Amino acid sequence: MPDDYPFGSWSELTVAQVRQQSRLIASRSLQPLKIINPAAPASPACHAVLASYGGGLVAGDSIRLRVRCEAGSRLLLSTQANTRIFKSIDGSQAEQLTEGYLAEEALAVVLPDPLVPQAASRYHQAQHWHLAPSATLLLADWWHAGRTDAGEKFAFTSFATELRISVAGRLALLDRFGLHPTEHLAMSQATFGPYASALSLYLVGPPGGVQFERLATALRQLPPPGQTDLHASLAGRPCVVAVAQARPNVLVVRALGRTRLDLEPVYQAVSAVLVAEELLGFSPLARKY
Repeated sequence: MPDDYPFGSWSELTVAQVRQQSRLIASRSLQPLKIINPAAPASPACHAVLASYGGGLVAGDSIRLRVRCEAGSRLLLSTQANTRIFKSIDGSQAEQLTEGYLAEEALAVVLPDPLVPQAASRYHQAQHWHLAPSATLLLADWWHAGRTDAGEKFAFTSFATELRISVAGRLALLDRFGLHPTEHLAMSQATFGPYASALSLYLVGPPGGVQFERLATALRQLPPPGQTDLHASLAGRPCVVAVAQARPNVLVVRALGRTRLDLEPVYQAVSAVLVAEELLGFSPLARKY
């Protein structure tokens, strides 16, 4: 994560406990990012929504966001809609850089809508989340192959994403993915084949902690009925889900769908467990739709 940008070039949001409820106590939005704080329901969590002017990013756009969750606070971070990545004319790329800091007993749930890189677009994102030992993070990274309803699929030029999660200053998870469709034959059976939507979920927190265990139990139940392992015969299914306990404090979910709608049940299942009072206390999808 680059650390040489001046302080004033970063958008920021800070959440803290105020009278037993989490509230947005500081917010700074720099174009093209817009931070929205919808009125919270009667729950212990704060909701912040990331939006962009024009519904997406053009080549040369750079979003830099710092997120801070103070001790005991809870945050839902979502997006207003799909984030479209528009085509690059001059070879420049759009980028999003995120730094997150979770203090003791904090909970952050990051559930964005899919990124949709359009034809000839170039995009890069990097995230680094720093967790205190008792903090819990549930983060989704979801992207779609393009405007598939219009017949556009894997027509972008480049797409790259990197996620780092550190706990108590030590790296707990590092995940990188990059795709150049023309070089990697994105629609071959060795890569994505018939699938056009890719979703990863990352859960990091203290093993045995109430929040971590409640979420881990729900994530382990995500694979569709009848799916017992990953093998070639699954290629014809509309949705394939794999769950891996990478470390005692790290759980990773990978899901592929033919369409975005095929992966909606994954978000619905996650949203259903988040209504628990020890988590968000409300359903993210119910608030949105």
